[in-house]
Amino acid sequence: RRSMKRKAMFTCPFNGDCKITKDNRRHCQACRLKRCVDIGMMKEFILTDEEVQRKREMILKRKEEEALKESLKPKLSEEQQKVIDILLEAHHKTYDPTYSDFTKFRPPMRSSASSRGAARSSSVLTQDLSSEDSTDLFGSDAFSTFPESVEPQMFSNLVLSEENDESSSVNIDFSHLSMLPHLADLVSYSIQKVIGFAKMIPGFRDLTAEDQIALLKSSAIEVIMLRSNQSFTLEDMSWTCGSNDFKYRVSDVTKAGHSMDLLEPLVKFQVGLKKLNLHEEEHVLLMAICILSPGR
Repeated sequence: RRSMKRKAMFTCPFNGDCKITKDNRRHCQACRLKRCVDIGMMKEFILTDEEVQRKREMILKRKEEEALKESLKPKLSEEQQKVIDILLEAHHKTYDPTYSDFTKFRPPMRSSASSRGAARSSSVLTQDLSSEDSTDLFGSDAFSTFPESVEPQMFSNLVLSEENDESSSVNIDFSHLSMLPHLADLVSYSIQKVIGFAKMIPGFRDLTAEDQIALLKSSAIEVIMLRSNQSFTLEDMSWTCGSNDFKYRVSDVTKAGHSMDLLEPLVKFQVGLKKLNLHEEEHVLLMAICILSPGR
């Protein structure tokens, strides 16, 4: 670079075709300069000493600004970091990114031509929750250390309506609700996992059973919405939970009885949340804040 700037003229003491390598580049200045020109080095693009100095000053200034910005960032205390670590562990224990448990639900029926018998067998879960087999749905582990007064069926009214007249339901046409059985199982399973997550939030178990119930009843669906964002895909506005059988579109949810008036704000929320590109730490903090919100 310096040789080209001062228009230096060199003569090769050999044959003028020295092989220039990293080890011998100082042996022949003439062939070294010739090779630089051959591979595209141009005098017009060589910085002057003043330009080199200005560039160095700019680099130094940028590094100083970045160091200042880094020093001004709020630092987490040891206690705050510990809480985040606990929430991350709680999330990992109650959220399976492989969605392997979905195969245990009643299968998704996307065809509207479901039979009346199948529809009857897939009716609302409230009666099942109050039966002796309700532990199979919610899992005994999820409630093993929960206050005795907090029963799974107390949360069933979050997503399911109570079926009081068993005989009249036989005559109801469920053909347009083909996805209801599967999605009912999915939501019940999700509520179970939210309860498991809440139990591991520091201080949650110190609350009275009544307060725990109140917090969960008012926040469970919101936390499910936050969690479902991990499987939401912006490209096709769907929730992908493993295989194609468990890829849910808005049309699937309408087959569980939900109207577009309800689903439109839900999808808008999912899109907005996905675009935030939250870190996992931010995600679990949002869920904990949602559950422990003082406005419940």
